[in-house]
Amino acid sequence: MKLDEIDRRILNALQKSGRMSNAELAEKINLSASACHRRVQRLEADGIIRDYVALLDPRMVDRRTTVFVEISLSGQADETLALFEKEVARIPDVLECHLMAGTADYLLKVVAADTDDFARIHRRYLARLPGVAKLQSSFALRTVFKTTALPL
Repeated sequence: MKLDEIDRRILNALQKSGRMSNAELAEKINLSASACHRRVQRLEADGIIRDYVALLDPRMVDRRTTVFVEISLSGQADETLALFEKEVARIPDVLECHLMAGTADYLLKVVAADTDDFARIHRRYLARLPGVAKLQSSFALRTVFKTTALPL
């Protein structure tokens, strides 16, 4: 689907503040409330707007530590990849899992309370994932910036 400038303004505004009312959104992008509502409904129906969420402060919910885990598998067969992906999706502390090109097969973003908590996650979940040949963990020292907004 082709996005026009009004669609982009709507999406940019909602990425910054998804809880604003339709009236506030319409005023912000300089469109009538009814036209704005129709466009948002179309963007939702077309799957461009997938969902609305609350973004939490990790420090306030005791998830101060972010760890990036590179995983190399023992094989590349479709069954191996599918089984790994099914199992890694069940780990509650994994926020993201990416199939990679390069030295590692997968890159995970994991959140933990601290290093002891990550050690628990590693023992209980990561080390038991099917097909894993190698794990390498890198701890983030500080988040310089973070956004969920996609550039439009």
